[in-house]
Amino acid sequence: MATQQKAEHHAGLADRLFTEHPRSLGMSWVGHGVGAVAIGVKLVGAGVACIIHAVVPGLFTQTAGKTITGMYDHMNKRKAGAANPEAWPDYEI
Repeated sequence: MATQQKAEHHAGLADRLFTEHPRSLGMSWVGHGVGAVAIGVKLVGAGVACIIHAVVPGLFTQTAGKTITGMYDHMNKRKAGAANPEAWPDYEI
């Protein structure tokens, strides 16, 4: 009996860690992962642009702001078009 309870606990933990959040947004684990990686790459790019801008103020003067604004608009459009937009948080990762 204890072995079955451990297996159920691990299955519940795996579900909570890997599929609960994407499913709540109407997404698969893979689809959510691809989107999260794309967002991460954009944020890293905007961060690098900010660091370069700190050293050479004439470069990348609008890159970070435009990146964030574009990402915000994209996420709001995705939320509005979702099957269950009320389940989506005000922020998304």
